[in-house]
Amino acid sequence: MPQHQKRQVTVARRDQGARKKMTLITVCCVLVTLGILAVGAYFIWCLVDSKFFFCSQSLKFIPVTMVCDGKADCAGGKDELTCVSSKPANATFPVRLVGESMVLQVFRVEAGWSTVCADDWGLSDTRSACQHLGYTLNPKSDRLDITSLHHSLGESFSAVRARTDGLLHTALISRQTCISGSVIALSCSDCGDAVGQDRVVGGSDTTIEEWPWQASLQKDKQHVCGGSLVSLTWLITAAHCFSRDGKDLNLWQVVLGRTHLMSTGGISVAAIMINKDYNSFTHDYDIAMLKLTRPVTTGDTLRPVCLPPHSLPLKAGDSLVVTGWGFQQEEGNISSILQSATVSLIDRKVCSRPSIYGPSLTPRMLCAGNMEGKVDACQGDSGGPLVFLSKSWQLVGVVSWGVGCARPGNPGVYCSVEQQLNWIYSIMEVGVWPLSQTSLGLKRGRAGPDNVMGKLIPHFDAFLLVIDVFKMPYLI
Repeated sequence: MPQHQKRQVTVARRDQGARKKMTLITVCCVLVTLGILAVGAYFIWCLVDSKFFFCSQSLKFIPVTMVCDGKADCAGGKDELTCVSSKPANATFPVRLVGESMVLQVFRVEAGWSTVCADDWGLSDTRSACQHLGYTLNPKSDRLDITSLHHSLGESFSAVRARTDGLLHTALISRQTCISGSVIALSCSDCGDAVGQDRVVGGSDTTIEEWPWQASLQKDKQHVCGGSLVSLTWLITAAHCFSRDGKDLNLWQVVLGRTHLMSTGGISVAAIMINKDYNSFTHDYDIAMLKLTRPVTTGDTLRPVCLPPHSLPLKAGDSLVVTGWGFQQEEGNISSILQSATVSLIDRKVCSRPSIYGPSLTPRMLCAGNMEGKVDACQGDSGGPLVFLSKSWQLVGVVSWGVGCARPGNPGVYCSVEQQLNWIYSIMEVGVWPLSQTSLGLKRGRAGPDNVMGKLIPHFDAFLLVIDVFKMPYLI
């Protein structure tokens, strides 16, 4: 090959290499630029998303402070459709279970409370009674001899009619006594069982298998409160967990089945119901319920705790257990491992002394711990369970408030679950859920005249969309 041709080939190869290098540099620059733009767009989106809410129908942004404020600012009221709601409990729920044996009683306006006879009682009646209480799986009933009943349960009786309309309390007739000589005791849920049995100040490391109903309520994937699984879809927690900036359902998730505190595997929340009588200043009626977007699958690490019966025979000195990931000392840090501590129920007369809590302790509250301090719930334990072992583990209290953590003379105060059973069952009752807030006619903070729930169940009152809730001593 002539010399000049060799030079041309060399130059051509050099130019080709330069073009490839330039192309590669250009591609890299474009990719880096796109990456920078993507990161920038992401941070801009995060900033906008944290400050503004997008109204899809009216194609406008509104400040997040206008979301869940009880006033519809978006077309169709979209800014008010996924908000914490509240419901009063000013009526008697017509079905209840009484005492350690879970004796079934029903309420009728003309007769008051009566114990249900086993006469002509069948499986369909068991299912119906449990559905009233919010349970659909594994309903069971037992027969108890009348002679074994406490005298208060033997004053009035009812028996099922041959034909029912699905409403148990309207399908009964009065009886002077039970022809069968026995009454019905219900077991509506496989609850309260744990594989192992022994914020918590003075507590010790434990595992979720021992307390499989324990939940972590997280806002923006940060632990805020504890909670207790009471059915496959419902949890109980404290009302004060939902402060002014935490009323949007989309902010919340529930993590279950974990010993170590983490934010992965959370379940989103379909509804948050706060007792309408909750008072953020007195801490009275400090209870709320969360409905999950899907039912959970039970196992060794995930199982509901039982709700207590009416007239549970708790007495001062009884041992209770409180669990959570809260502070292990005042001004401390959240525990990464689930903690449990045994506390004692303290006599109401003791806690109501002027030197302790005086009139601040209402009939809806329990006092537990010990007067010397050392063991107590603390920040981060709010909303978590206080449980009592009877035939099974029963949820008797919800961590609510206190003065400091484990201070001598200032035991922990808990919302009494037994005192809230009417409200709890009215929320859980099968047949009401799942109903969206839209289908309930909720607008501008109140239910409209065509409230579906009001039609389904007469003793249900209208919902309020928004309740202002302030921070409490045991809230992070």
